[in-house]
Amino acid sequence: MRASILALLKDRPMHGYEMIQEIAERSGGAWKPSPGSVYPTLQMLEDEGLITSESEGGKKLFSLTGSGRSAAEEGADAPWEEATRGVDWEALGEIRQAGFGLMEAFGQVWKTGTKEQREKALAVVNDARKKLYLILADEH
Repeated sequence: MRASILALLKDRPMHGYEMIQEIAERSGGAWKPSPGSVYPTLQMLEDEGLITSESEGGKKLFSLTGSGRSAAEEGADAPWEEATRGVDWEALGEIRQAGFGLMEAFGQVWKTGTKEQREKALAVVNDARKKLYLILADEH
């Protein structure tokens, strides 16, 4: 988290929420940090004198200090670059579409189906999960 925040602030000052969105966007949705990991890290970096904040319309705008800029320049690649290296984006899109489609269909049955239809739908999802794990077992 620390390296990500420093890397983002090299570009420009940002609000905490904006950093969360930016990391999610730059990682292609592969990583979206929680506020519970971002805000304590911001406080720690501020305590260390690497970033500073100023209030702007009820929000804090964070920016690098001189020593923060040095730390950001010396740091490793931004973690989202590592997380997205070698990702097959087309396959990832197909996987997401299939997963969301499955959950949408399951949700529809759960909302509007009878008790028996819900039980059948749950059995299908549980069976699909088992079959997916069996694919891995067959390949090894």
